[in-house]
Amino acid sequence: MSGHGHSHGGHCCEHESNEQPSDLGVAYSLYTKIDTENVQCLNEVTEGSGKLVFKPWEKRLDIDKFVESDCDEELLFNIPFTGIVKLKGIIVVGGEDTTHPSKMKLFKNRPNINFDDVNVEADEEFEMQPDLTGTLEYPVKVVKFPNVHHLTIYFPKNFGAESTKVYYIGLKGEFTKPPRSEITICTYEASANPCDHKTKAFNPVPHEIR
Repeated sequence: MSGHGHSHGGHCCEHESNEQPSDLGVAYSLYTKIDTENVQCLNEVTEGSGKLVFKPWEKRLDIDKFVESDCDEELLFNIPFTGIVKLKGIIVVGGEDTTHPSKMKLFKNRPNINFDDVNVEADEEFEMQPDLTGTLEYPVKVVKFPNVHHLTIYFPKNFGAESTKVYYIGLKGEFTKPPRSEITICTYEASANPCDHKTKAFNPVPHEIR
């Protein structure tokens, strides 16, 4: 899959966060707003391990939970949220030595992206530096990520190892619950469509939704 990666000359604007550790723990709490069961990680060695890197900031250095790439150095995360997110920053704790990812691409609101879809221009991308302490923040351009319901994070390469390892991905931003009307609409659309059953006995009766 290494042939899928294209370089777009990404920028490098990460910086050491000037927030106190306790503040970072509060700021990087969007993992609680991720629809974890539906997180998808492509090219992971162990199925389901990609979900484990979205964890509390204070557990970012927990080496028992991590994801490692399988066939080559690429890793791709499809991350659905339970509402709407205004994304502001990302912290990534990668693996030791050359297994740490060296580039990161972000795509918003494009569910189910795979390696064939990442050759297009990303919404934002970063040249990364090794960070084994979880204090190097990659601030995203908020104007590009104001209404995010799905985020794709793609690591196309690392610093030279055959596989990429990630211990922690932290997301910072603001969360908004979906409007009540959207929940009603989704429930209605999920119901059986009478037209699909082609029954002449169906007699729709309007009901007021309260």
